[in-house]
Formats: sequence, C-alpha cells, structure tokens
Amino acid sequence: MNQMYSELVCPVGKFPLRQDSDMLICTNCGAGFKIIDSIPDLLIEDIILPAGIKDISKLKCFSSVL
Repeated sequence: MNQMYSELVCPVGKFPLRQDSDMLICTNCGAGFKIIDSIPDLLIEDIILPAGIKDISKLKCFSSVL
C-alpha cells in the first residue's frame, strides 16, 4: 500500500483500509473508496458498496458504530 494511505481508516467504522488498484477497501465491511488523482475520496456519499449490499445501513461497519 502506498505509505501515504497507510493511516487512513474506513469513515464508517474506523477499520483499516487496504489498497486494491485505484481503490481503498475497508478490511471489515468491504466498502470501497476511489482514489482519484492520488487523492482518496472518503466521502460517505461516494461510497461503493460491496456486492449484495444495497444500503449503507447494512454494512458490517455501520452496525459496529451503533
């Protein structure tokens, strides 16, 4: 992983992120966040939900913050 991204966490559950090509993926819930021009887009409204998840409230990270 790019050293610059190593301290970033999932904005939903605060779990570590791993880099997968041009995305950062939450190690807990699988949510994805694009890296655009070397800048991670960690805005909740731009989240890429994992397959089978239709709503952010169904993410494993979301339920861990309640």
